[in-house]
Order: sequence, then structure tokens, then C-alpha cells
Amino acid sequence: MKKSKKSDLKSEQMSQFTVDNSNQKLTTNDGVSIYDNNNTLKVGDRGPSLQQDHIYFDKLGHFDRERIPERVVHARGSGAHGILEIHEDISEYTCAKFLQKGKTTPLFIRFSTVAGFKGSTDLARDVRGFSVKFYTEDGNYDLVGNNIPVFFIQDAMNFPDLIHAVKPEPDKEIPQAASAHDTFWDFISLMPESAHMIMWAMSDRAIPRSLRMMEGFGVHTFKLINEKGKATFVKFHWKPRLGVHSVAWNEAQKISGFNSDFHRQDLWEAIDTGNFPQWDLGVQLIPEEDELKYSFDLLDVTKIVPEELVPVKIIGTMTLNRNPDNFFAETEQVAFDPGRIIPGIDLSDDPLLQGRVFSYMDTQNYRLGGGNFHEIPINRSLNQKHNNQKDGTGRIDILKGGVSYFPNSKASGCPYHAMLKGEEGFQSHQQEVQGKKVRGRSDSFADHFSQATLFFNSQSKPEKQHIIDAFSFELSKVTDPKIRERQVAILHQIDKTLAQKVGDNLGIKPPKELDELTLSFARQNHPNYPLQPKKQEINSSDALSMKVKEGEGTIKTRKVAFLVDNGVSKKSVDQLKKALEKEGAQAVLISSKVGVLTYEEGSKEKISHSYLTDPSVCYDAVFTPSGKSIESLKLNPDYYEFINDSYRHCKILAFAKGAGTLMDNSFVKPDRGVILEDENENWIVDFIQVMKLHRIWDREEERKVPS
Repeated sequence: MKKSKKSDLKSEQMSQFTVDNSNQKLTTNDGVSIYDNNNTLKVGDRGPSLQQDHIYFDKLGHFDRERIPERVVHARGSGAHGILEIHEDISEYTCAKFLQKGKTTPLFIRFSTVAGFKGSTDLARDVRGFSVKFYTEDGNYDLVGNNIPVFFIQDAMNFPDLIHAVKPEPDKEIPQAASAHDTFWDFISLMPESAHMIMWAMSDRAIPRSLRMMEGFGVHTFKLINEKGKATFVKFHWKPRLGVHSVAWNEAQKISGFNSDFHRQDLWEAIDTGNFPQWDLGVQLIPEEDELKYSFDLLDVTKIVPEELVPVKIIGTMTLNRNPDNFFAETEQVAFDPGRIIPGIDLSDDPLLQGRVFSYMDTQNYRLGGGNFHEIPINRSLNQKHNNQKDGTGRIDILKGGVSYFPNSKASGCPYHAMLKGEEGFQSHQQEVQGKKVRGRSDSFADHFSQATLFFNSQSKPEKQHIIDAFSFELSKVTDPKIRERQVAILHQIDKTLAQKVGDNLGIKPPKELDELTLSFARQNHPNYPLQPKKQEINSSDALSMKVKEGEGTIKTRKVAFLVDNGVSKKSVDQLKKALEKEGAQAVLISSKVGVLTYEEGSKEKISHSYLTDPSVCYDAVFTPSGKSIESLKLNPDYYEFINDSYRHCKILAFAKGAGTLMDNSFVKPDRGVILEDENENWIVDFIQVMKLHRIWDREEERKVPS
């Protein structure tokens, strides 16, 4: 079909604004050629970043204004109010008042996905934001973290590039909230520093069962400062009381279809019913004099401090106890900024953290309409603010008087500097800094694979298989074979078996050496790359695996689906229901239709859940009670779909007396996670104990059940 003249004119009109970047040198928006686009300007290759870095500010300033008005990253979020209670004394390390033993501090938390837009699914394979705003007596403190303790890049200069790569491809605006496409893996395969983080992202950590079952991390190395001004390096950890759990990948895809608000709803309902989520706050404390003690660099955000080297000291507990009254006013308008710090806490010279201090504040200024976003109720500090800023868009406070400057005499010098009256005030740690102004990176940041190997070594057998499956799925979506080969070459540096198995799934023989293009980019930061890595202190870490140990775990707040129909035995239902509720779990009756259910004994009960609205993926375990209902369930295809999917997703199933015959027409086969009352008089105890393991992941291998 011929194009219309109008269409041709429009195409011609657009063509004058089309820019072809092929064979062109990288420049700023003003056309100035860029020598190094990987590193911020800093004092020496390990020193603090400099405010005069106009190239970085130009790049990030543009990036922060690319979406109107939702967040560029972390657009989809869920929030809640809560408190932090401190029960251990760490006063020798910090003078921060809210971290002193016995203190209780109100807070607001926001969980989020990174890549998707506001309307995307909760169950995308993605990093989860884990950001907490503490309303302390010294002012607001923001701990802006994630559910993964490392990050993709080492320097803030690459952050816009990372997000541009993972976002929908700009020519066709797909895929949404997904990393399985060419541009993301093109970027990752050229950035070997991403090797550690991509292992976490391809692990089960990236598809959590619940926001309440995620670990949280401050990610960066920060500093605690005591009353004498002495600094101690610190890593912040949040340990969930409910354990760390995931869903199967196939399950995550189905949840996205049945309930894309699964995590948001789960958090809201838990708080609404009084099952308040809790995390223990832990710290890893490293003396300032030990900064260069380890095989890794504390300032390198792509590295963890293994808990075997520096144990996590639990100092307090966070409890989420109140849902927002208005999603937009609170969860959407809350403004986080890692630069919001208070006396007793300070920033390290981590180049990614240094860049975030500018980027987040700039983003909030733009997204929330100007410099007065701190006056929005959710962002206001508990203690009043006092300064001479009186104007600006969105101004709420009405400051009296005719003075809007400092110093002044007309207002008696007020508000005054704390130092003028010998009072407390924020002071940066007096760290000695020396070095040339350079765009560069320390060679102590050049070991990109040792901790990626540590992570893989630390996983259980099923977790390793899930990582292999995830890489295979993601790279199968990549259309450019060169990108696939580059990434498999990176996997070969991490673990040869991992590379071989992923390569087999892609029809690729793993290259033993990194691609020349990848090496050329790495050598821009480290001219002699690859450098010989230092000897690692440990080869594996139990803390990096999500596997639940025998005798541990909990089923508190877990949902168990009771599959019923008219004629079901109330005695059978009540027997297990009572035992589950004693453990803090919830029994949910699901029938072929909502409405009134008639028990075998003659009593009736209203049913609010049916197979039409409640699929197996929304439940943690399944029980089929006894009774006359067994005969009608035998003829119900929805029942069989429910138990087959539950079995496929490695969940625990129990069958009461006589109900085990229903297995005959299903794919369900007896194993440790299939409990039969007909064969086990202690079946309720065993059902609960096996549920505490979360899943029978071995079923994937033994029964050849795909994840």
C-alpha cells in the first residue's frame, strides 16, 4: 500500500531531527567530546567525587528529568508506616540518637521494583528497593537500599546507561519490566563489573515470595561516627523474621496474570489483619584502620563483606504496623535521598554513593515540583525546620519576618549556627584527602569474578539450577548471538559448569576468554586488565543461600488452600485449621463457586473464594479434606489443575482420609512433600514441619517437574 502524501511530509519533517550515532564520538549535550564516560571526577582513584564534575551533573541532570512525573526507577512501590526499636548498645561507634539502646523511632518504608513503570507487575524478575525514612529527633535519615547487597556498576557515571539498557528498548517500547532483551544484556556483557550482581539478579532473590520475606541491605559502605569523631565503617542489614523465600519462575509468570498486585496486596493485608511484618536491623562494623585489610575494596559496591569475616550484629527490630491512609500522598510522594544523613552517620567515598547523593535530591526536586518537597507531610521531619528559605513552588510553610539571608543582624542573627553557641550540629567526618583530580578507577576495584564465584558456590543444588535456568531463559530472548556469546564468556570466568550448562541450552560452546570488545571497555578503567585477583578469604558462605535448615523456619502468615465442595467433612476441615492457626498460618476455603457451602454434618458456611478467582499460585500449601465432597472433586478439572500446579511449583500437599484417591487422576506422586492421612497418623505434625522448609525444591529434579 502506498504511503499518503501527508505521511511522507510527516516523515520528512521528522527526518531533520533524526540523529545517527554510528561512527560518532561521544559528546555532552553541548557537543563537547567526552574522554571518559565511565568514571566521575574524584580526588585520586579512591577519593571523594568532586562537585565541579560538570559532565556528570549534565548527564545525571538529564537522566533525572526523563520521566514525568513518575520515578524514573523504582516507579512501582508499596509503602507502610512502622517503628524501629533499638535493644543493643552501640554508643561506642555512633552518636546517632535514634541508634541508642532503648530508643523507638517512627519510620516509613517503601518497597519497589526497579525497572518497570507504575502499572507493571509485582512479580517481575528484578531488584527490589528497600528504602526506609527514619523520623529521628535529629532530623530525617534515609537508608535507601535494596533486597540485594551489591549493585551492577561501580561508578555513578554509568547509572543512566544501566537504566536505559534495562528499560524498554526506545525504538519499540518493549519489553516492560523485563531484563530479557538485547539492550540489557548488551550492556551487561560489556561490563564485567556487573558479574556479581547479575548472579544475584538471576537467582531466586529476584522473585521473592513476599515483600515481608526479603532481606534488605544498605548496599553501600557507610560510616558511623562517635562522640569523639572517630569513624567506623558500617554495612546495614535487614533480616526478616519470616525468613527469606522465593517463588518458582513459572509460578511468578502465572501470578503476574492472576494478580499483578500480589506483593502489594500481601503487605497490605498482613498489616491490616495485625500480622505486623518484622525485620531485625543488623550492622557489620569494620574499624577504620581495617579499610584495606581484605581481598576486596570496601568502597566497591559490587562487593559484599562476607558474614564469616565480619558477623552481622543485631541491634534492633523494625515493625510495620500501619498502612498508608492515602497511597498518593504517602507512598507516591515520599522522597528518599541517601544524602539525608544525621549526626553520627556519614558517607564513604564509594563513587556510586557519591553520585547518588546528587541524583536523588535532584530527582525529588524535579519530580515533586520544586525544592519544597520536604514540606509534604510524609517528608516532614518531626522537629521543625528553621532556615531562611521562604520562596519556591509548592511552598506550604509560612515564615514570618523580612529576612531571607544569612548572616543577618535584622533578625538577631537567627536562625543561628549551632557552632556559635557551642551546640550540637551535623559535621562531616574529618577525613584526610589527598590526590590529583582524575577520572579513573582504583585497581582494587578490578576483581570482577571472585565474589560472583563465591555467590554461586554458596547456593544449594536447586538454587544453582534456578540460576542456570534464569540465564538460559533471559539469553534465549536475546536476538544477537554475539551478545549471548559475550555473556557466556563472562559466565565461564565465574564457574565453568555454569557456563557449560547455560551454553548447552543456547547451543554455544563457552569461550574461555572474554570478548575483545569487553576487554577494551574494561581496560579503559584498568589498563592492565585483567589483573590477578587477590586470594579470597572464603570459598562459600551459608548466609548467601536461601535454603531453610531442618528444624528451623516458620509458617506464620502462610496461606493454606483448603479445597472443598458440598459434603466436605467439617471435622476434617476444623482439625487441620486449628493446628495451622496455632502456628500463625491461615486456612482459606476454596470451592467450585462462592456462596453457601453445606458440610457433611449439615452445618453451612459462606465461601468467598473459588477456583475462578483463586489459583494455586496465590497459596503456600494445599489440603484436601475428607467427606462426600471427594466424589464431586473427582469430576472437577479445576481441582486437578490446582493440585497439579501446586505440585509443579514444589509446594506441600496434604490429603485427608480417602482423599488420597484423587491423586490417581493427577500428576501428583508421593514424596516428602505429599502427606497422606491414610498412611501417617502424625500427618498434621509432619505437614507443618515440612511446610517450614517452604518448598520441596528437589522435586524439580527427582520428578522432572519444570520450575
